[in-house]
Amino acid sequence: MPSPPGGYEVPLWRALTVFRLASLAYVCVLAVRDADRYAHPYAVGALVLVMMAWTGATAVGYARPAWRRWPLLLADLAVVMAIVLATPWVVGRAALAAGVPTLGVAWMAGPVLAWAVSGGRRRGTVAALLVAGADLATRERIGQSSFTGVILMLLAGVVVGHMARLAATAEERLQRAVELEAATRERERLARGIHDSVLQVLALVQRRGAHLPGEAGELARLAGEQEAALRALIAGTAPAGDTGAEVADAAAAVDLRTLLGRYASPAVSLSAPATPVPLPRRVAGELAAATGAALDNVGLHAGGRAWVLIEDEGETVTVSIRDEGPGIPDGRLDEAAVQGRLGVTQSIRGRVSDLGGTVRIVSTPEAGTEIELTVPRADR
Repeated sequence: MPSPPGGYEVPLWRALTVFRLASLAYVCVLAVRDADRYAHPYAVGALVLVMMAWTGATAVGYARPAWRRWPLLLADLAVVMAIVLATPWVVGRAALAAGVPTLGVAWMAGPVLAWAVSGGRRRGTVAALLVAGADLATRERIGQSSFTGVILMLLAGVVVGHMARLAATAEERLQRAVELEAATRERERLARGIHDSVLQVLALVQRRGAHLPGEAGELARLAGEQEAALRALIAGTAPAGDTGAEVADAAAAVDLRTLLGRYASPAVSLSAPATPVPLPRRVAGELAAATGAALDNVGLHAGGRAWVLIEDEGETVTVSIRDEGPGIPDGRLDEAAVQGRLGVTQSIRGRVSDLGGTVRIVSTPEAGTEIELTVPRADR
């Protein structure tokens, strides 16, 4: 089973909690060792208690994914920087000059690591620069050892941030792989069912009627074509006649008027702009197929008489199909979907939805139906 979203980052957040606890223990050891050298030892004790409380608060906060947001991240950085900036007063300038460590020591790297885990290298670098700047501001003399701490903090922010991004990327790729495997298994399952039923029937119709004259022979030929197309679909290959050049040319622009012009007939009136309506080949093909499915429904349920209107609206293109049939009763589309009749759900709505478009159906009893298919000009 794949890990939940953000699951790969959980060990990093746990490691951050362990680091803060360990660094806090180190601060406590130093505070006990150098207590007699501090300018205000009681204030140091109070700040150590604050550090303990804040370490517990961040351990609880970062353990909850919903809390790993800017409010907690900014508060974490502000608390740590405040404690670092208070070091010259509570520890004393003289003690710092004599070599007494600053109060934050390694503990002040906590927000740097938190920012790196939550946002990657850039966010970790920003937090490292802010904390390092506060630490340098507390020192009267800045030497090589001071810059060594800054460099180490920057490296920690960059390296941990990079690891966090790698973990997130790996999780996304695993999720895509799992989804692809599930889709492949489902297609194989459907392919077995279709092969044992629909394909066998289509092949039988094609064989039995191939030599019959008239409409029977035409139906047999169409059954053979649909069998070949269905076999190619479930096998995941292009149907015969679709060359690689045609697939590669999917983004080339075609005139929608040309594709819809084949539907024009004495029963179907087509109104289109006087100028071309260019669309990417895939968008135009899917929109034309959805229009054809709508006209098939008109032929089956509304007597076949229809009017098709193409409207070029700049960023979008709308095709309207109107008939004067009996209309669609309320709830009929949902009922048809339950019965497995997916003409409107898949052939029309499904195609347009995949293109990022919308379908609007307006139907009045005994006054006909109008279907508006609107798609963006660019191919998603």
